[in-house]
Amino acid sequence: MRIARIIVLNLTILAVCLTASCGRRLDTEPPVAMVEPRVDTMFGVEMVDNYFWLRDDSRSKPEVLDYLKAENAYTEAVMYHTEQLQTDLYNEMLGRIKETDLSVPVQRDDYFYYSRTEEGKQYDIYCRKKGSLEAAEEILLDVNRLAEGHDFLGLGTYEISPDHKLLAYSTDTAGNERYTLRVKNLETGELFPDEISKMSGSAEWANDNRTLFYTVPDDSWRTHKLYRHTLGQEEEDVLIHHEPDDAFWMHISGSMSMKYLLIYIGSQTSSEVRYLDADNPFGEFSLVHTRETKHEYQVHHHGDMFYIVTNDSARNFRLMQTPVSAPAKKNWREVIPHRDSVKLDRVVMFKDFMVLSEREDGLRQLRVMEFSSSEAHRIEMPEPVYACYPGENIDFGSGALRFVYQSFTTPRSVYDYDMRTKERVLMKRKEVLGGFDPTQYQSERIYATAEDGTRIPISLVYKKGVKLDGTSPLYLNGYGAYGISMDPYFSSNRLSLLDRGFIYARAHIRGGGEMGRYWYEDGRLLNKKNTFTDFIACGEYLISQKYTSHDKLVINGGSAGGLLIGAVVNMAPELCHIAVADVPFVDVMNTMLDASIPLTVIEYEEWGNPNTKEYFDYMMSYSPYDNVAAKAYPHMLITGGLNDTRVQYWEPAKWTATLRALKTDDNRLLLKTNMGAGHGGASGRYDYLREIALEYAFILDVLGVK
Repeated sequence: MRIARIIVLNLTILAVCLTASCGRRLDTEPPVAMVEPRVDTMFGVEMVDNYFWLRDDSRSKPEVLDYLKAENAYTEAVMYHTEQLQTDLYNEMLGRIKETDLSVPVQRDDYFYYSRTEEGKQYDIYCRKKGSLEAAEEILLDVNRLAEGHDFLGLGTYEISPDHKLLAYSTDTAGNERYTLRVKNLETGELFPDEISKMSGSAEWANDNRTLFYTVPDDSWRTHKLYRHTLGQEEEDVLIHHEPDDAFWMHISGSMSMKYLLIYIGSQTSSEVRYLDADNPFGEFSLVHTRETKHEYQVHHHGDMFYIVTNDSARNFRLMQTPVSAPAKKNWREVIPHRDSVKLDRVVMFKDFMVLSEREDGLRQLRVMEFSSSEAHRIEMPEPVYACYPGENIDFGSGALRFVYQSFTTPRSVYDYDMRTKERVLMKRKEVLGGFDPTQYQSERIYATAEDGTRIPISLVYKKGVKLDGTSPLYLNGYGAYGISMDPYFSSNRLSLLDRGFIYARAHIRGGGEMGRYWYEDGRLLNKKNTFTDFIACGEYLISQKYTSHDKLVINGGSAGGLLIGAVVNMAPELCHIAVADVPFVDVMNTMLDASIPLTVIEYEEWGNPNTKEYFDYMMSYSPYDNVAAKAYPHMLITGGLNDTRVQYWEPAKWTATLRALKTDDNRLLLKTNMGAGHGGASGRYDYLREIALEYAFILDVLGVK
């Protein structure tokens, strides 16, 4: 049976790869997956996994690779008639990009650091100038050179030594987030012989300019060990800390003051921080406060004090301070109290100021506090709906805050804000070519009502003049997990939809962090279904208010947002006409019951531990792969990455096979697996545009939009 089905798969590949003499693809049927069920029993429930055979931890089994290639070939065949449309979309999106461009320089000591791009090149070139911006350019790292001979190149660590003479950088050439660390002598241009493989991408210099601390992952891709490496030494690197608890991971960073190195050890709901004087890299890391269940905290250094963002007795977090000499929690003193309506996200620490990044009523606010006067003020933003966040701030002594601002209608804008005079200078606004005029677009925020009466924010953008009579196509995006906020960011690619009459909407559903910590907790664990019903409520509200209709609605989400899409099309398949799920986490039960899969144990605090019956029953009730049924589904485009370590490629592959076997409609169902990338898709900026062009072409073609 196995051999026969493999032959069928190979014939399918051959058929769809042939081109008729008239220049069009031959008609073909979708590939048929082998059915070799794996049957398990859990809490008396029989769990049948018909497509378990698609799991291949080595990514090398011929029958699995052949099947994925057959799916890709089928997608190519079905989409063949849209090749010109894809090309047009690609050129359209590319035409809005200033291909030769550079970032805003960041000054550290006597150097100005920046990156730039060149027309025709996929990746950034990292540079600096000494003394002034008029000085000669020094190229530190050309990622295009590193990418030669590779289909994928991910840059992880990029750390300049304190004396500006060395560069530590790490690269991933597969998309599996396993990096190789190298050190470059910036004075000679030569690479040190030191090379560290299979590290996680987190590394930090000590102040002696020869000692590096870096983290490495275990087999489940959990960063569990921190090592110390001294340049030029022949001895093995020294293990500084090992975290044995499978629910915790770690990373290393430095304080903005450059005085301390900080080890952050955390789970989804608990954290622990250790610190070391960066001038004494061979010393012992000291503990700030031991981990406690459901206690999270961050540490920032200023003078002889640590400032601590904590949720201890503060669900939305508060700010404390404690002496560096006695940092234990018993010595913490409150600086900013807890507020039910405002979540304190993070702090940026300067010598004379600290900047609080807060979230209120679904929007991020930046509040500046001066140490000498204790006075505080918020930075005013020009639009009612926007996204902003602190930018690259590395000068502890600076009186200027660099922050990034954008909205659905305003391109990414970098500002320098004088924290004393409150004056701001626009350093750079991302240029959008092709005649983009922001006044031609309308952005707004509306609210849907969930099943339990909760108001769910929706951010919208559309071109002025679009009819709000139910006839317009609408693209609804959602995520709703990990407390991550999906703010209204600008995208020039999105203009290809807006200019064709689409409305773009982002649903700020529970499980995210837009409305504070409460919002997150109301959409996780045994409240997870709120995420899905919130999204459905948003879709229904947009339809009821005549923004769109069921047959013009497109829904989209990626990763945990792909779980959202999978759950929604099972619960309410009639909601939309098209569903696009990118690298979707849909095989919830099989993944969460297998602790050998990367990141599974860490995720127990997000989704629940299915080895406990209460969580098993609840997760089983919404797991997309386990709830596919014999019914009609919308048109669907599903993507995956062969080397994905966050959502294994077999999750979208198995889900697609199950949908194809059970669905009762004739709607399109396509799977596209990137065979040389991971969770983030293509790494090159041009390759990424081609992926977007495929998605947009699928949507436009199904809807019949010209």
